[in-house]
Amino acid sequence: NHRCPPGVTIASIKVCQAVMMSDVCVFVPVSPAAERLRYILGEDDDMPNPTLFTEMDTLQQDGDELEWKESARWVKFEEKVEDGGERWSKPHVSTLSLHSLFELRTCLQTGTVVLDLEGYSLPQIVDEIIERQIDEGMLSPDLREKISFVLLRKHRHQTKKPIHRSLADMGKASGGGARECPSALWSRMAIGIPIHIIVLPKLRNKFMKKIPRDAEASNVLVGEVDFLDKPFVAFVRLAQATTLGGLTEVPVPTRFLFILLGPTGKAKSYNQIGRAIATLMVDDLFSDVAYKARDREDLIAGIDEFLDEVIVLPPGEWDPKIRIEPPKKVPTADKRKSVHSLNELGQPNGTAGGSGGHAEDEEMPVAHELGEELAHTGRFCGGLFLDMKRKLPWFPSDFYEGFHIQSISAVLFIYLGCITNAITFGGLLGDATDNYQGVMESFLGTALSGTVFCMFSGQPLIILSSTGPILIFEKLLFEFSKNNGIDYMELRLWIGIHSCIQCFLLVATDASYIIKYMTRFTEEGFSSLISFIFISDAIKKMMGSFKYYPINTDFKPDYVTAYKCECLAPDPMASMIFNGLVPVPTDNTSSLFGLNITDLDWSQLSKKECVKYGGSLVGNTCKYVPDLALMSFILFFGTYSMTVSLKKFKFSRYFPTKLRKLISDFSIFMAIMTFVGLDRLIGLKTPKLIVPTEFKPTRPDRGWIVLPFGKNPWWVYLASFVPALLVTILIFMDQQISAVIVNRKENKLRKGCGYHLDLFWVGVLMAVCSFLGLPWYVAATVISIAHIDSLKMESESSAPGEQPQFLGVREQRLTGILVFVLTGVSIFLAPVLQFIPMPVLYGVFLYMGVASLSGIQVYAFSFWERIKLYMMPSKYQPDFPFLRHVPLRRVHLFTLVQIICLAVLWVLKSTVLAILFPVMILGLLVVRKMLDMVFSQHDLAWIDDILPGKDKKKDKKKGDKDDTKKKDKKKGRADDSKDKVRNVKIYCHQLAGLEQKKPG
Repeated sequence: NHRCPPGVTIASIKVCQAVMMSDVCVFVPVSPAAERLRYILGEDDDMPNPTLFTEMDTLQQDGDELEWKESARWVKFEEKVEDGGERWSKPHVSTLSLHSLFELRTCLQTGTVVLDLEGYSLPQIVDEIIERQIDEGMLSPDLREKISFVLLRKHRHQTKKPIHRSLADMGKASGGGARECPSALWSRMAIGIPIHIIVLPKLRNKFMKKIPRDAEASNVLVGEVDFLDKPFVAFVRLAQATTLGGLTEVPVPTRFLFILLGPTGKAKSYNQIGRAIATLMVDDLFSDVAYKARDREDLIAGIDEFLDEVIVLPPGEWDPKIRIEPPKKVPTADKRKSVHSLNELGQPNGTAGGSGGHAEDEEMPVAHELGEELAHTGRFCGGLFLDMKRKLPWFPSDFYEGFHIQSISAVLFIYLGCITNAITFGGLLGDATDNYQGVMESFLGTALSGTVFCMFSGQPLIILSSTGPILIFEKLLFEFSKNNGIDYMELRLWIGIHSCIQCFLLVATDASYIIKYMTRFTEEGFSSLISFIFISDAIKKMMGSFKYYPINTDFKPDYVTAYKCECLAPDPMASMIFNGLVPVPTDNTSSLFGLNITDLDWSQLSKKECVKYGGSLVGNTCKYVPDLALMSFILFFGTYSMTVSLKKFKFSRYFPTKLRKLISDFSIFMAIMTFVGLDRLIGLKTPKLIVPTEFKPTRPDRGWIVLPFGKNPWWVYLASFVPALLVTILIFMDQQISAVIVNRKENKLRKGCGYHLDLFWVGVLMAVCSFLGLPWYVAATVISIAHIDSLKMESESSAPGEQPQFLGVREQRLTGILVFVLTGVSIFLAPVLQFIPMPVLYGVFLYMGVASLSGIQVYAFSFWERIKLYMMPSKYQPDFPFLRHVPLRRVHLFTLVQIICLAVLWVLKSTVLAILFPVMILGLLVVRKMLDMVFSQHDLAWIDDILPGKDKKKDKKKGDKDDTKKKDKKKGRADDSKDKVRNVKIYCHQLAGLEQKKPG
């Protein structure tokens, strides 16, 4: 390593960092501020610095008295006291003038800076500051009393409430008094009243929830007085955070104190300087500098670094009075704080025309990663054992973390989706297999498979369900068995056994690692197809109501008196036929309604009785039915739209946050109950949910256990290996792609996942369900995404104006287990469930499909967003990152390929070829591989992901290239190294000579 002194230019001194690259000393220019901060922030510190609450008070005249009045506050964004003085402004991004920042820098250079002051009261701190200024000759001794008198005036905080208050404000029981912070309260503390008795009302203050528990305060005091001829400036950092009487609005101890008093006539300037230091104190990087600063120069370096990152808006193109809304997502400050970033700081505002480093827009997107869970261990069952080792420590927490009110809404939502799915697929299976499998088997299989999977799997958030391709396979298998005289249930049992064994082989060989070759191209195609299937099925089922219950389009209110329907007696010939078919008593009488058949009043018979006894219906209203289709559509669309509206209600401006979140969590349950009540109120006989009421197989001639031998030839047991291979591929692809979507890093799952463990239990359940004659189950993508969405957690304590931060998902096993247990006992809930109209459940299906379609689009440049670009003129297109780096025509071409693939999948799934659905998904992998020949790796990195093989190949090429360079340089390295070191030393000495010759 070569130690290089600072590089010196004629105009200014630059700190240079020597980096050894291939024995060449490369000088990377780094600003002095960044160099100083690199050492300040580079110190090891396990404890993070507390969050700062900043309050700015301005000196104001109240009659003959002076007082400090609160004018603004910061937790993260700025809140001002409006001119009326009755309320706080909306939180907004602080906009500062460059002049105020430069004046603040000057204030810190010329004023008093006291770091780690041992202060326990405001009078003591004020005396210490004044004493230091007098000792340094910055303040005349005769001004001591005047300065002290002003700084110790009482503080009045924003407590005034308007006479007219909103309902939400009225709900805050302690909202008015909690913000008050009178000096009398602190004096009560001084005489020995316990702190919890005094502070308890303040802890109920809603604003306190916006401040972290370990927060500290920085107070800014600015004002103008008539006895000063130059500013009085002081910046103080206390050694220990201390509660300084009524200085702060909230009971938070003060750590920093900034004071600016100046001559009259510059109040606006002082106010801007105060806002500048307050904004700096809540800046993540500068607050760290303020805590760790060793002297005045460290603070100035923090301001210089802040100035290096400031973006200037021209005054002629922007109105400074506009308040900028807080962004929905604030970029993390970790990158700014990191020593590595400070070392490689590109100085966006400090270099002109330089090429140092890539700009932010030139950074490449994050590489495609799926985690270590898909690593190929090369050992027998290596991945399975790692999954078990990873998940076992979390097993207890998977249960007690489920005890939360949010889990109740998730259980109700997923339960309704599961029973609707079970009834739908159970009915279709009954039609396809001549009731060998029906609704009862579907309920029992869903309950059994789901409960076992959620109890022992690697990812219990995944929900198992029947799928369309499995239904088609069952239908073809039954027809094949029927046409060839083979027992269907026994053949199905052996297919399940072979598929179970094949799943075990895939688990033992860590075959799940091939999933990492599935990029967003494949994930989006698969997920979009499943979501579209859900949406189309819900709409198809709804449209079926119009077929069974047609709307009366011929009805005319003006001719209501002409509408009639009469039952006419049959003609004599029909009567003879009727009497021949229906035996007539010997006395030529009938007990029909106690009347003789000869004198029967046909006009009084009902429609069914008229048809039953040979009469004929005549009239233009005989085919009238109530508008059940219209009512069903109201229930269907009403459930969907109300669910969507209530789900978004947590982002509304109405009502307190907790109430909005509660309404959002129970949105689906509230929508279902609302429209079930509406259906009961109207009283129309809309189609209702039909649940089995007896625990017995759907087909009377079959039992609950399927025997493996005795009904088919011996060769069938071996030949079933071939169809089992198709089932295994289907299960593997469906299960693992759904698992990848659930486990993606955007969901912030902290307990890891278990691809091999999941596949192991799916294989076990295949065999168990085959022996019991129950349907086969695999991960349901749409319902699993809905499960994830219903369990998302957000931060409750956030700064005013800051959007709630997504914290992750409530990972537990309890909701899944309860869902499937309730599904199993649904046969005993038939008296209650029979009141739920089917159109309401179709609305839930539609919501799940639309929500999952939105849930899979986790990237700003997702498939759906790129489709919408086709219909947008260029000037209206969103500013997506990929549009800055990839030509629009290439983006459209990539999206067109995805649309074509999705269309092909949609067409094929509607035919008999749907049995080859897993092969279609593998076809997406082939298409994605072929795209490497059409698109550059740069373009694919932005609009998709680079295949892992490409990364390895790239790394290998780079390694080979480096090896070649090393071999080429190996011969002359011994001779060249001495010359290079000598040249570096000569250059460094020349720079040092320039430094010595420079004046001063």
